[in-house]
Amino acid sequence: MSTTADQPPIDTATAPDPAATIPVAVPTSSSADRFMRRVLRLPEGQTATADQARSAFQKSLFISTCRCLLMYIVFPFVLPAVGIARGVGPYIGLTIGVLAMVSIVYSIRRFWRANHSKRWHYTIFGAVIICFLVYLALKDISNIAS
Repeated sequence: MSTTADQPPIDTATAPDPAATIPVAVPTSSSADRFMRRVLRLPEGQTATADQARSAFQKSLFISTCRCLLMYIVFPFVLPAVGIARGVGPYIGLTIGVLAMVSIVYSIRRFWRANHSKRWHYTIFGAVIICFLVYLALKDISNIAS
C-alpha cells in the first residue's frame, strides 16, 4: 500500500501545469465563417448560448410579425374603417421596419456568437427579410416625400 510519505517530493516550481496537458478542442472555422465574424464585428473568444440565440430570433420574429400585422391588416383596413389614422402608415411602418432590421441583425449576431449550427441558414433568411424591409422603407419614404 502506497502512501504520500512513500512518494518523492514534488517541486511545484518545475512541475508541469496539469491544465496544460489537457487537450482543448478548438473549433476550426472556414474563411467564410471568419469573414462573417469580421462583418458582424464579433469579438474573438466571446460566445453566447443556443438559448440566447433562440431568444433573439424569437424577439426579431415577433417584431417582424407585429410590423406585418400593422402594415397589412390594421392600417389599411381596420383604422380607415373606424375613420382614424389616415396617412400615418408610412411613418409608423418606417419606424417599425427599422426596428425590425436592427432586431434581425442583433439575432444574426447572437446566432454567430453562439456558433449555432444553423447560423448560415438564419443569416441568409435574415438578409432576405432585411432586403424586403429596405424595399418597403424606400416605398414608405417615397410616400412621405410625395
